[in-house]
Order: sequence, then C-alpha cells, then structure tokens
Amino acid sequence: MVEARRRNLAAAALLFGTAAGMAGLAYASVPLYRLFCQVTGFGGTTQVATQAPGAVAGRTITVRFDANVARDLPWRFEPAAAAVEARVGESVLAFYRARNVSDAPVTGTATFNVTPHKAGPFFAKVECFCFAEQTLAPGETVDLPVSFFIDPEILERPEAKDLGEITLSYTFFRAIPANRG
Repeated sequence: MVEARRRNLAAAALLFGTAAGMAGLAYASVPLYRLFCQVTGFGGTTQVATQAPGAVAGRTITVRFDANVARDLPWRFEPAAAAVEARVGESVLAFYRARNVSDAPVTGTATFNVTPHKAGPFFAKVECFCFAEQTLAPGETVDLPVSFFIDPEILERPEAKDLGEITLSYTFFRAIPANRG
C-alpha cells in the first residue's frame, strides 16, 4: 500500500512538472522564437544595419506592409500605407499606426519577418519600433516608424535578383512583464 502511494505521488509530481514546463514554454514561445529567428535567419528574419548604402542603378522593388495583432492584445494595428516602391540601396521610411482600444495601459512587443523568405538576408532595418516594447495609454494612437533598405547585393545573387515584391509583416503580442514577483 505504501509503495503504491509512493508511485502515485511520483506520477502526480511528474505530470505536474510536465504541465508546468509546457505552460512555461508556451508563455516564453514568442521571445524564444524571435531569438531563434534572429540568430538563424529562419523565416525571413531581416538584417539590422546602421545606414543605407545609397540608391543603386534605379532598380525598384515593391514593399508591401502587413499588420497583425494577437487575440489577447486590445490594439488596432495597421500600416499607414499599403505599399511603397523602394529603390535598391536607398533608405525608406514607413509608418505603422497602433491604437490601444482598452481602458488600461498595455505594453506590446512586435515580431517581424519578410516574405518571400529568400529576401530576408537582403532586407535591412536601420531603425524600427520592433526593436523595443511599446506601451500605449488607454485610447492612445501612435505612429510607429520603420527605416529600412534593400541591400544592393540582392542584384548579384541568382536566387534573389528576380524579386519584384517583398512583404514586410509584423505581429504585435502582449509583452511579458519583466517583474512577475
């Protein structure tokens, strides 16, 4: 009887530990996925640069903008413009607009990617709202800037030189509080 009770307690502890571990991984999945993509370049993760090299040869690529919001984040989020024509090598400044539709301050964090994925290594951000969490007061609306360029190396790479269109996509999630204790 004592042995059976000990096995039941061990099984219960194992199940509880597994459930707690799964909940922890689910809660941390957004920042872990972002880190994975930034390190590996997986999923169209863009590059970060300090400045654009300057326009090259007049070639343009259409950059379309996409905006998404996680269900638990009470925000409206959209691009200010649907698309721009970007000259290869030239710095482009675009804006997204976010609005907190709740009656409480809310902090969000954005993940991003570009499609097609083969464009990721050539799409470089100089400045981006996605580099930091964004806190919006109740009812507040903000314009969020992103400055980027398309690396001229795209013209030299056989797998990418035929690209005529790139989509830059952001998804905002509720930020995980830094101090939960």
